[in-house]
Amino acid sequence: MHTTYARINNASAFLSSCAMALLAMIAVSSLLFTADPKGTLAIDNVQIYPGKGRRYVNKNHDFAFVHFNVTADLTPLFNWNTKQLFLYLQAEYEDAKGTKNEVVIWDRIVRTKDAANLAVQGRNKYAFRNVASTFKNVGPANYSLRYSVMPYVGLLTYGEAARTADVIPFPSKREGVA
Repeated sequence: MHTTYARINNASAFLSSCAMALLAMIAVSSLLFTADPKGTLAIDNVQIYPGKGRRYVNKNHDFAFVHFNVTADLTPLFNWNTKQLFLYLQAEYEDAKGTKNEVVIWDRIVRTKDAANLAVQGRNKYAFRNVASTFKNVGPANYSLRYSVMPYVGLLTYGEAARTADVIPFPSKREGVA
């Protein structure tokens, strides 16, 4: 009456149901875990240089170079379900038309708890330019260090580890030569 195929099918269905229930419990327990990483972010200076973009070679653009200093302890974000962290430094500002812009200017992937104590001095990794080709009449920027926790099982969680205490204005004087 019960063939070998039917018994194997029933056993594999039961085992896969148990595995899915275990994965669901892991995902729910990860949502209950809350961590508050601490860090500091200081913007040393912001410089504006004229240059040519890659897309529109005949059009001049203003490029902003942001020199920053980041220290953060992100070890509380690591638990048994954390695969890796994606960190990024984000600049938020309003342009001359009043549009809010959020630009990622630096990022890093942290794979282990040992590498989660961060002390970085540097400048932006990616080109930082305004859509309007210039930073004239652009409001001051606020910078923040944000993270995304990538778990083995479950949902991605996002947060903020550090933020500048005050807004940093863009310099009005352009440096360099075209």
